Amino acid sequence: MSRLGLRLLTSLFFLSAAVSPVTAQPAAPVSEETVHEVAAQLRCVVCQNLSVADSPSEMASQMRAIIRDRLAAGERPAEVRQYFVDRYGEWILLSPPRRGFNLLVWLVPLVAVGVGLVTVAVLVRRWTRHLRDHRPTRVDVDPAMSERIRREVEGE
Repeated sequence: MSRLGLRLLTSLFFLSAAVSPVTAQPAAPVSEETVHEVAAQLRCVVCQNLSVADSPSEMASQMRAIIRDRLAAGERPAEVRQYFVDRYGEWILLSPPRRGFNLLVWLVPLVAVGVGLVTVAVLVRRWTRHLRDHRPTRVDVDPAMSERIRREVEGE
């Protein structure tokens, strides 16, 4: 090999070493509390009624590992949640976002409670008015009948 070829090869080697990273960046330490907070907002795909943080399934364990890895890679918790939403849809979120059609999930219970309270108030008012307007009238009993009733009650 000629001297020029050797120099060219050496130059390319050093140039490629300078351009490409030699070692990967070390992963940032991630607290288990942060992993738990993100996992508590996601639904387990196996259990479906538990969060990823509370589920004992193997799938939930793998999802927690993905959360930990993505947070260690420098992603924010919102980005990690969005990763799972992109993969599974909004169904994966335990509490749906308060926008669009999902707004019904947040508003219907409030409206139902309001309608229930108004219904109870109207019924109670109607019942109390009915009782007030329909009090029993006093019946006059002649004294002889009153004395007979008293004797029978006392057992004479």
